[in-house]
Amino acid sequence: MASKSWESAAAAIAGVVSDGMTIAVGGFGLSGIPSNLIAALRDTGARDLTIVSNNLGTDGKGLGLLLESGQVRRALVSYAGENKLLAEQYLSGALDLEFVPQGTLAERLRAGGAGIPAFFTPTGVGTPIAEGKQEQTFSGVRAILELGIVADVALVRAHQADAAGNLRYRLAARNFNPLVATAGRITLVEAEEVVDGYLDPDDIHTPGIFVQRLVKVADTTKHIEQRTVRRREEFDHVDA
Repeated sequence: MASKSWESAAAAIAGVVSDGMTIAVGGFGLSGIPSNLIAALRDTGARDLTIVSNNLGTDGKGLGLLLESGQVRRALVSYAGENKLLAEQYLSGALDLEFVPQGTLAERLRAGGAGIPAFFTPTGVGTPIAEGKQEQTFSGVRAILELGIVADVALVRAHQADAAGNLRYRLAARNFNPLVATAGRITLVEAEEVVDGYLDPDDIHTPGIFVQRLVKVADTTKHIEQRTVRRREEFDHVDA
């Protein structure tokens, strides 16, 4: 079996990405984002990209790096509330946004990965989301047609991987990553741990058949959007 391991994120992405491509990216907020691969994507200089992701990071972090460098022309997102630059580019017309309900975005990625070209959903009926889309009625319920998403390249973050590209995610960082991993024609993965041997079959979330290139995470920094802590009761008497 040919090795799927690459020495760095930059090496893994080299020769894979070009102008105008559609890139699907895992993560939710800053949790589970493939931050090393995103930085490597920025450094390729590829332009006019279409990004498919739950959101576009925050200012200066995650996919926000691609907004800063002006490499994103269009994005499909379900949330856009943590990035001032995104709002500025959208309002100025520099960035084309397609807002997709979160469950619909997840299903569009799952459908694309499963070879399903389209599906009907009642989500969005009677709203701007439905404009220009085919509508049918099933058992008295109106539904609109949504297309499956197949990306040119998928960028994924996993907690553990083995040499065959089998992946395991951890807790909330699992989020969109398994769906994105199946939806890419070429899937690049950064993993926090690359284990010796193979993962236990019962622990595998994404089979290695979906993964083409794998790199061990170099920069292990995990950013937090909003750090929230529970108030310690023993200090309730202290004035803020």
